[in-house]
Amino acid sequence: MNPTELAEYFDSARITGLVATPRQDNLRHIRLFLEGDENLEFGVTRTREWSFDDVFQLMHERVGISGDPAYVRGQDTIDAGSCVAALDRFADVLGASVGRGERILFATGHPAGLLPVHAAFARSAAAAGATVVAVPEGRAFGGGDIRRLFGVLAWHQHGGLMHTHSPEPMRISLDTLAEEGASPPDLVVADHGWAGYAASSGLPTIGFADCNDPGLFVSEAQGQLDVAVPLDDNVCPGLYGPLIDYVLERAGMPPV
Repeated sequence: MNPTELAEYFDSARITGLVATPRQDNLRHIRLFLEGDENLEFGVTRTREWSFDDVFQLMHERVGISGDPAYVRGQDTIDAGSCVAALDRFADVLGASVGRGERILFATGHPAGLLPVHAAFARSAAAAGATVVAVPEGRAFGGGDIRRLFGVLAWHQHGGLMHTHSPEPMRISLDTLAEEGASPPDLVVADHGWAGYAASSGLPTIGFADCNDPGLFVSEAQGQLDVAVPLDDNVCPGLYGPLIDYVLERAGMPPV
């Protein structure tokens, strides 16, 4: 697909456009992020003062939520053009890292939606000569442990893969690498708190974020996160197929 076709597809699949996230959730998450809520902070270290209006305007400009402050209830939006433009930057960073044969760590806090996306990129990166970082599995977190599936780190609990916003799994994983005497990854490809903590730690990081994830867009605006791609991060995984194909082609990576 070309960029125009991809944007049209994203809207039709509700990866962008009128997404499932309600407006009131987006506004509440901005407030909670600014209050330092442990589930919305995403491990992001703020480097300046941010007001509600600052973050609201940022989310309008970079994500495409409605810019009408009087609109407080209903469906909100993600701009398809902004998503595709961010994917271009994402693919350029990923492709350059793979081309240099670097060590790349993949992780997701949204395994029901994004695990297959990260897994496809990890598989292609390995095939092209990059090293997919293998963090030793089984480190305890949140009544479960951190596992590695198809080259991607995720949180497991009670026999299932769990959704999490917490930055702790990334902190634990990076500490584990250091304890093993391994160097930090050259690039992190992630989402949620996995991405926020890595970026705040100074690691080159690219990732995905929904319209109710203001922390990662603040991180990007502060020059920490290299790329935050705005999209609905929990549609059925098969709907992300064209996204995977587009990124791999632009990045010059082998198809999977």
